[in-house]
Amino acid sequence: MPDEDGYTFIRKLRALGPPRGGDVPALALTALATEEDRRASLNAGYQLHVTKPVDVDRLIDAIGEVLALRKVPRSESANAPIPGARA
Repeated sequence: MPDEDGYTFIRKLRALGPPRGGDVPALALTALATEEDRRASLNAGYQLHVTKPVDVDRLIDAIGEVLALRKVPRSESANAPIPGARA
C-alpha cells in the first residue's frame, strides 16, 4: 500500500467500531514471518497472521478460521466457555 502500512490501516479500521464495519474479519497475509511480526499483526487488530509464500489450502483454511470468529457476537464470545474446560 503506497500511503500506509497494513498495521496503520487495520488500526484505523478497528477504530471505526462495529456499527461502521470496524469488526470486519481480517487476516494479515505477509512476507514478515518472525514471531515478533505475528504478535505485531495480532496486536494491531488482525485475527490471524499468514506468511508468504502460502499454500492455497492453508489460505482457504485461514479464511475459514477468520470467518468462523465472526459468527459469535462479541458480547457472547467474552462469556463463552473455553473448549475442553470443565464447567
